[in-house]
Formats: sequence, structure tokens, C-alpha cells
Amino acid sequence: MTLPAPMVEIWRGPVLESQHFGHAVVCNASGEILLAWGDPSKVILPRSSAKMLQALPLIESGAAQKFGLTLDQLALSCASHSGAAIHTDRVQSWLSQLQLSDDDLRCGAQVPQDRDARTKQIRAEKSPCQYHNNCSGKHAGFLTLAKHLKSGPEYHEIDHPVQQACLAVFNEVTEETSSGFGIDGCSAPNHAVSLHGMARAMAFFAAANPDGSLRERAAAQLRIAMATYPELVAGEGRACTRLMRAMDHKVVVKTGAEGFFIAIIPSLKLGVALKITDGATRAAETAIAAILVKLGVLDARHPEALRYTNGAIKNWNGIQTGWMRASAALR
Repeated sequence: MTLPAPMVEIWRGPVLESQHFGHAVVCNASGEILLAWGDPSKVILPRSSAKMLQALPLIESGAAQKFGLTLDQLALSCASHSGAAIHTDRVQSWLSQLQLSDDDLRCGAQVPQDRDARTKQIRAEKSPCQYHNNCSGKHAGFLTLAKHLKSGPEYHEIDHPVQQACLAVFNEVTEETSSGFGIDGCSAPNHAVSLHGMARAMAFFAAANPDGSLRERAAAQLRIAMATYPELVAGEGRACTRLMRAMDHKVVVKTGAEGFFIAIIPSLKLGVALKITDGATRAAETAIAAILVKLGVLDARHPEALRYTNGAIKNWNGIQTGWMRASAALR
């Protein structure tokens, strides 16, 4: 077994205080590994980085066309949003479009990550709803597919036609048979796959032809939707949104819980998948930014690149105490 590689360093003054280790793969559309750190065969749960795969049946089935879904709704179907008004207003409108309500969601209520939305709720002494959940766009997509299939309301259960459609697509696009699944934070199944398989799937999205097969057209639609609406995929101040804007909407990146990240690079037809072994999001953000710089699609001098690859660490007095940097292995 190949050990995880050092990926991120935390410096306090001249002292290397902490390190984050992980695995990462850069893959082309043929499935060939071009770059790797750690163990490409490491089996992982991609968590929210798999949302594009989970959204493919929404388009392939004809449900998206039947219900007239727009590009921003497709972006939301792949999102881990912050619960800001730009997210929740759209999800509520989508549910109304389906003649459904918050009660039909199965993702669970979540306090919004967006500060303004959270403050507004506290001042109004209101509890969060399910549409505030960061995965509510994905679940609105599930509900759309469930309604199209005329299937039951428990769309999040593994034996439901919606989840069976998601599993079939997941196995086909990763070109692996998933060894099992875990239940995600939003209660939907999240399927295990190797890091290589996930990078291969992202390379498929990168190379997907908007005028190609049904699956390619669906993948291209989702890729374009995410690139067009980075603020819907995550939210203001979030790494996904910041980095996609920094690359002029030409590259798609998507975080997943427990230190996962992917990138879809259409210009190079490459897919990237990485996992930080200790699950640290801060390290995954630094690592993906460093890999994007290494691949030449993120300008190393761009303020957003520097924020993540060589970010200042400050204390409560605003004094810089150190740096969070990509390791030499990534640089």
C-alpha cells in the first residue's frame, strides 16, 4: 500500500507546526493517470464531490426537460450551498414548481452557513427549514426525478428508483463497481470508489461534448451550469466560488466533506480527485489550488491562488503568526 503524501504545511514562525497528508490523482479522458500523489487505488467516499454524478439521471431521464429546469437549477442540483437567499429562494421556487413543499424534502433542516441568513433567522427567532440545508438543491433534483418516474416519496432510500438510477450512473461513469456506500449528511447514499475512478469520472465531465451522446450532453450541461453559477455551487467567501471565479469560469471545482475535492478542466480534458486523510477542509482547499496552479489553469500570482497555496495565518490581534502552504510535493 502506498502511503499518503505530505500535501499541506502549517508554519508558525520558523517552525513546521503541523502537516496534512493525502492522496490525489490527475487523470485524462482515456482513464490514464498523468500525475498522482499517495495511492491512486485508495477507496474513498467522495461525499458532495459526487453531486454531478448524482445529477446525471435528472437530465438523462428527460425529467429536467419535462419540468423546464434552467441552468441555475442544474447548478443548484450539484451544489453544497451556504443557505443564502440566492440559494433558498431558488429552492423554494423549484419546490413550488413541482407542487411540493419543504415537507417533501428528506435532507433535514440545517442552520444556514451564510452569515446574513443565519443572523436574520436568529433575530426572527425562527428555526431553519430543510431548504436551508446545503444539499437542498440536490434533493430538489431527486424530487424532480422521483416525480418524473412516478415513484414513492422516500427518494433518499437506497432501493428507491432514484437512488438505483444514481448508482447505475455512478458505476458506469467511474468504470468501477462500487464496493458499498455510506449515508451522507443529507441522508442520501454516498457510494465508495477508488480515487482513480473518481478522477476518471471527472475527466469524463471535462471532455464531455455538448453535441455528443445523451450522457455527454448531460455532463456538459452540468459542467457549464456549475461554471456559469459558481455563487450557487457554494457561496460568497467559499473556496469553490472563489477559485472558479479566479479561473474565469473555465474550470469547475467542487468540495466534499471530510477533506475531499475534485476539479474538472475542460481545456485540458483532465479530471482531478483528492482526499486529505485527516478530513481537513482547509488542507483540501490548499491542495486543490496547488494542483490547479501546477496544471497551469490557476495563475500562481492570483490573489485567490495565494490565499490558498500560501495563506497568512493571523491571531486575534491581527498579527501574522505563520502560513498555510502547499507542500513541496505539490509545488
